[in-house]
Amino acid sequence: MNRVYYAMFYATLALLATRDLNSAKHSGVISLFHREFVRTGLFPRELAKSLNAAFDGRMEGDYGDFAILAKEELARLVASAGEFIEKTRQILQSSLHSEAEDSDHLPG
Repeated sequence: MNRVYYAMFYATLALLATRDLNSAKHSGVISLFHREFVRTGLFPRELAKSLNAAFDGRMEGDYGDFAILAKEELARLVASAGEFIEKTRQILQSSLHSEAEDSDHLPG
C-alpha cells in the first residue's frame, strides 16, 4: 500500500510543479491537487478519490497497530494507481505541449 500511495503522491507533485505549488505536508499536497486539478475539472473526481483511499491505506499500514488489507482491495488500488498515473502523464504532456506552443509565439 505504501508504494501504491507514493506512486500517486509523486505523480501529484509533478502536476503541482507545473503551477509552482508544493506543500510540506502530504495533506497539503492532496488539498492543492484537489483545488487546482479536480475542482477545475482537469482531473476526474472519481479517479482522484483513489489518491485519498491510498493515503488512508498508507497511514493505516504505516502507523496502525494491525493493518489488514484484502487482496482484492489492494488489486483495485493498484489498478487505480495505474489509471491515476496515466491521467497525470496525459495532463503533463498537454501542459508541455501548450508551453512549447506558447514559446513558439514569443517575439524575438
